[in-house]
Amino acid sequence: MLKGRRRGLSMELSSLLHDLHLSSSVKPRPSSSLPPITELLSRLQEKLSAASSDSETSSLIGRVERLFQTADPCWLFSANGDEEWAELQAAYGALVGALIGCAALPPREDDCGSLPASAYRSVPGRAGPVCSALAALLRPLGNAGCPTGLLLAVAAPVCVFAVTHFQDQVWTSSSSRAAAQSLQEVLLRAGGWRDSAHLLMGDKRREGQGGEEGGRSRGVLGGILDVLQPQLTKDSWQRCEAVKLVFSWTLLQVTRPSLSPHLSHLLPPSLLLNDHYRPENCILGVRCLHHIVLNTPAADLCQFNRAEVLYQALFKHLYTSETAVIQPVLSCLLDLLVVLEKPPSSSRRTSCRHDDVLRLVLTHMEAEQKVALRRVYASALPLYIDRMGVAVCRHLRRVEWVVLGYLEVRDPPEETSRLNILEVLKITTRAAWPRMACRVDVLLRCLLKLLVAVSSDSGLSVSVRQTLMNQTCLCLKLLDGCCHGAVQRLLQQVDSSCCSSEVLSCLATVTMTNS
Repeated sequence: MLKGRRRGLSMELSSLLHDLHLSSSVKPRPSSSLPPITELLSRLQEKLSAASSDSETSSLIGRVERLFQTADPCWLFSANGDEEWAELQAAYGALVGALIGCAALPPREDDCGSLPASAYRSVPGRAGPVCSALAALLRPLGNAGCPTGLLLAVAAPVCVFAVTHFQDQVWTSSSSRAAAQSLQEVLLRAGGWRDSAHLLMGDKRREGQGGEEGGRSRGVLGGILDVLQPQLTKDSWQRCEAVKLVFSWTLLQVTRPSLSPHLSHLLPPSLLLNDHYRPENCILGVRCLHHIVLNTPAADLCQFNRAEVLYQALFKHLYTSETAVIQPVLSCLLDLLVVLEKPPSSSRRTSCRHDDVLRLVLTHMEAEQKVALRRVYASALPLYIDRMGVAVCRHLRRVEWVVLGYLEVRDPPEETSRLNILEVLKITTRAAWPRMACRVDVLLRCLLKLLVAVSSDSGLSVSVRQTLMNQTCLCLKLLDGCCHGAVQRLLQQVDSSCCSSEVLSCLATVTMTNS
């Protein structure tokens, strides 16, 4: 049986060599008389690039797959000396590029919109066979014991191809996604990488070791960025729908300390996405920038004024009315500001960027009518107020207006806006308590109205109603503490005939606690 398989292999190889004009005979040839593998790879690459029909391309891909499945690895990966190994790497790199090109996505002519789904109809059918052919190459390559430079040379473009096709997008199908995911797994096994993050970053603790062990611990992040870089320029990144997804997938897998050395290649594409007019691209860019901020040392971010560039790029988004954009921007700015300056709570007496952001957010909150956007602002505000500390005194009037305005408006069913604003009031009262006494009257009136409104709101669940009332009572206790019992004295004057027993019970907890 084994002899029959070898005979079939020999016939297949001889037939392939004959078709490529590398042999004048279709008879089986001994291994010693085979042409150099680089010559065969170059001819295959030329054939794939020059294929004029889908059937011809499919046939060639199939024969390439069978070649890698059956040929002797000692012949497939044979070279002597550094020069021959470099030539072999170049030959395999060119062939892998030609295979990937067979399932390339059609380019867009402009940035005015996405291509219709019909433009990608043939891509999934071509991607599956290419995945199979590349996997057939990686399996023996991982076991052949050849220098890791050869594996690393093909790993980057193969990874880019796999990531392009295992995502749920218009150019993929369930079968092509499964094939691409399988290809990614084969790649990980071939290089001994644990997961995708390890594939990208490698093992820093072992990378300095020499020989095979040290080579296997290297990541392919640099190689992937080299593959993507020509497509990530200002004029070209929008021509291929997949490039931004592959770039963001790559970036979001990389953490400290591996991100910082590649910052010069990661930051410009992220800023391009951030600056785009389409919300989905902008959101993706903000996510990338936030990941960079979280995983880059402050010293590296401040070098070459990068942090200030990021701040200006993000600050302008505060003028947008897109809820999906504002939410990640506010979160990213909060983490970026501590890179640019010390928190205002650390006795900063002069206005700073924290003040600029908070001032603009409060201004927009006062006039905002969209429920979704109000929720986003309200969820972010407690973190900013807490960061300001005592410096919130510079914004007390605006904070008061926001608190009064947001507590008056229902936000069913979870009342997230009201709960977040009550949290703002608590943080503000604790931080700026000497300045709160003069505002007790108006705030007390607002909180009592809230208690009465919530107690009679049948549209709220019992748990939400109880949480709101408990938080309101806590605010009353804090206000009473900062004005030396004035709230308690005013509450004792409340007409019990105008309030429900539930409200009176809450007020009693305030007076009893402070009596």
